[in-house]
Amino acid sequence: MKRKTSGVGSRRHSAPATLPATAPPAFKKTRSSATLPILGEAEEQSPRNPRRDICLQISDRLYFAILFHKPKSGSTNTHYFCIDDEFVYENFYADFGPLNLAMIYRYCCKLNKKLKSFTMLRKKIVHYCGSDQKKQANAAFLMGCYTIIYLRESPESVYRHLLFGNVSYLPFRDAAFGTCTFHLTLLDCFQAINKALQYGFLDFNTFDVNEYEHYERAENGDFNWIIPKKIMAFSGPHSRSRIENGYPHHAPEAYFPYFRRHNVTTVIRLNKKMYDARRFKDGGFDHYDLFFADGSIPNDAIIKAFLNICENAEGAIAVHCKAGLGRTGTLIACYIMKHYRMTAAETIAWIRICRPGSVIGTQQHFLLEKQSELWMEGDVFRSKLKKTPKLAVTKILSGVDDISINDSKNQNASRKDSEPYSDEEETHTVTQGDKLRALKSKRQAKAYSVPLTCLLAILASALSSIVIWWIVCGSLLPNLLFCLDGLRT
Repeated sequence: MKRKTSGVGSRRHSAPATLPATAPPAFKKTRSSATLPILGEAEEQSPRNPRRDICLQISDRLYFAILFHKPKSGSTNTHYFCIDDEFVYENFYADFGPLNLAMIYRYCCKLNKKLKSFTMLRKKIVHYCGSDQKKQANAAFLMGCYTIIYLRESPESVYRHLLFGNVSYLPFRDAAFGTCTFHLTLLDCFQAINKALQYGFLDFNTFDVNEYEHYERAENGDFNWIIPKKIMAFSGPHSRSRIENGYPHHAPEAYFPYFRRHNVTTVIRLNKKMYDARRFKDGGFDHYDLFFADGSIPNDAIIKAFLNICENAEGAIAVHCKAGLGRTGTLIACYIMKHYRMTAAETIAWIRICRPGSVIGTQQHFLLEKQSELWMEGDVFRSKLKKTPKLAVTKILSGVDDISINDSKNQNASRKDSEPYSDEEETHTVTQGDKLRALKSKRQAKAYSVPLTCLLAILASALSSIVIWWIVCGSLLPNLLFCLDGLRT
């Protein structure tokens, strides 16, 4: 399904500029733009080098640039930095963004530190990216997020501003294997960040980046808050803690301490039973089963039950399927669309920023189709809430394992689409969730592994320190003590 994006617009107080290919730009500040020297005549006419470096002024000292040649260092009035190899999206298949919440936070801290640095007070700060189109999109995403969060620009103006010099950015895509049929644009992501600020989902004054990065790892639970203090998504627990095919499984009891500290009172399971629900119930948690097949979409009865549970839970809700990505993200998106009136694209963008890989394949189109219906339900809900501030608790379903996904309202999710990923057949069948979990575990293990060269360098450094210490203590120190004793005598 193709979706329209905003047209290119011009920003009131800026203009695009071009850069020479061989030397860093010498900035000339004007009232309205960053004016930079253009390419030489011979270079401009050469058919071998059609690509031109461009630079955009964001604020008085902050610039964003796309450079096809690495700038020369040592400039007295310009500081260049690049994050292309520092903040890297960890993909499942062909997906490449947007970058997650921790990377946005670390980028903003990095940029604020540079802008406030005493040694760079008189310098222009230029965030540049290279020729890789995927890295260009993520670099523009980070700069846009900073502009919205700290410079308080609107998503639309930021998006128009970044479309300078006929620049176009690749749209982000889902973590499904195969052809992409739903594109997520930079504007979708910027609007999601803006809505998250408005609704209190995003607050870097209280955001704990170390906790985020710790618990998103597979061995530490693999979970993320989507709505802080309200709804979290996590990978499905198993009957016992173990490692299977390289992926760590956690028993229900492993989550108890964290859940209790953060007032998680309700657990919703969307996949087949891999553990006994009584273990959560005996631990003092409410537990509900709303099964539908891996890679498919929920029917209206499941959506209604899920929303009802979330609306009446006394504390926070933890939702899981197998990987905590597809089915989990889809139902959480339904709640966000109903209660915060965010568009389907904005909702998908926010959930992926919090938990990369969420909402997959046909689930994206399903949310787009459900948008107006959920908005209407939300309007009715809020209208009733105004008339009756304290709605009666109506937990209509405590378990719906027997709900069929093959009703008339789910014909758009054909059996052919869901067959390769269905976990209805046998528990040992490898499903979409299994594949995604395995990929995430291997990906993180690779990212956090220490290269052999680093280990050798550390070992060599340690041995050198030992040798130096032995020389000092074994020969120099006695001689020094002898001399001091002679002087004293």
